[in-house]
Amino acid sequence: MTSPIQAGLESLDDTQIVRVAGASITVGGLVSALVILLVALIVARLVTRALRRVRERSERSRQALYLLERLSGYAVIIVGVMSALSAAGLNLSSLAVFAGAVGIGVGLGLQGVVKEFVSGLFLIFDRMVSVGDYIEIEDIGIRGAIMEIGPRATRVRTNDNVNVLVPNSRFIEQPVTNWTLKGDTRRIHVPFAVAYGSDRGRVREAVLACARASPFTLPETEARKSQVWLVGFGDKGLDFELLVWPTREAVKRPAAMHAAYTWLIADALDGAGIEVPFPQTDLRIRSAFGLEGDDALGRLGYGRGARPATAATVTPQAQPSVSASGASNDAAEDLMMAEDEDGPLEPAPGLPPGRTGG
Repeated sequence: MTSPIQAGLESLDDTQIVRVAGASITVGGLVSALVILLVALIVARLVTRALRRVRERSERSRQALYLLERLSGYAVIIVGVMSALSAAGLNLSSLAVFAGAVGIGVGLGLQGVVKEFVSGLFLIFDRMVSVGDYIEIEDIGIRGAIMEIGPRATRVRTNDNVNVLVPNSRFIEQPVTNWTLKGDTRRIHVPFAVAYGSDRGRVREAVLACARASPFTLPETEARKSQVWLVGFGDKGLDFELLVWPTREAVKRPAAMHAAYTWLIADALDGAGIEVPFPQTDLRIRSAFGLEGDDALGRLGYGRGARPATAATVTPQAQPSVSASGASNDAAEDLMMAEDEDGPLEPAPGLPPGRTGG
C-alpha cells in the first residue's frame, strides 16, 4: 500500500515543468540531469588533476600529456552534458533543428567566448606555442613562461612570479616570439666598450675565457661558438659585443642573463688590466665680456697663457671597481635558480638563494 508521502513524491516526480521539442521536462528528470552534470564535473576535475600530476613527474612527452589532460576534461564534460539532457527526457535527435537555432543565437551573443575557446584548441594541437615555452608579446610588453592553456585564456608567468592571463586569440592573430621553440636556445649579444688604445687581442681573449667558463654557457660546437665582435668606434672608446649561446634555462631569464654576462665581462676586463672608457667633455672659451683669446682669460682672472679649469678636459671620477673575488654576482646566482613549473622559484642545490626578478 502506497503511503501519502510516497504518493506525493511520485506525483512531484512526474510533475511537468516545461515542454521542449515535444518532450516533457519533469521535476524528476531535471533532478537526475543536475546530478549527472555535477558528477561529470567532478570526474572531469579528478581526471585532469591526475593527468597533471603524471605530467609534472614525467620527464618526457609532457606536451602529449598536456594535450591528453585537456581533451579528457573536455570529453568528460561533453558526455556528461549529453547524458544529462537525455536523463531530463529530451530526445537529442529531435533537438537538432532547435539546437541549431539556439546555437546561432548563442554564437552571436557569445562569439568572443567561442572565439577564445576555438583559439585555445588550435594552440593545443598546433604546438608552435606549448606549455613551458618562454614567449614574448612585444605589443603588450609581456614576457614569461607559458604555464597553462585554458579554454578562454593562456596563463603566462613572468620572471617576477606575476601571472598574466592573455586571450588565446592573441597568440594566433598577433606576432609572438617563442624564445624556446621545441626546446631550443638562441644566441644573445652583450655589448661592452673599452678605452681607445686597448689591445684588442687581449680584450677578445679575456672576454671569451670568462664566457666559456660560465656555467650558463652551452659547450661550443661548429655551429654554435662564443665570439667577440668589434662593432664600432664610439665617442668614448671601442664598442664590442659578446656573442654567446646560453642554456635553455638562462634564456628564460633574459634580464638576469644579460646582467650576469655584463658582470663577468667587467671582472674579466679588470683582471686583464683593460681600461673601461668614461665619458669626457672638452670646454673651450673663445670670448668673454667682449674680449677674445688671452684678453678674455685675463678678464676672467687668468694670466696670459694660463688655461682655466673650464678649458681643460673634464673627466668624471671613476667609480671604484669590484673585483671578482670581492663581490657576489647576483645575476649569475639568479640564473642558477631551479624553476618549478607551477610553483615559486627555488634555489638549485648547493647555491645561495638569489633574486627571482629578470
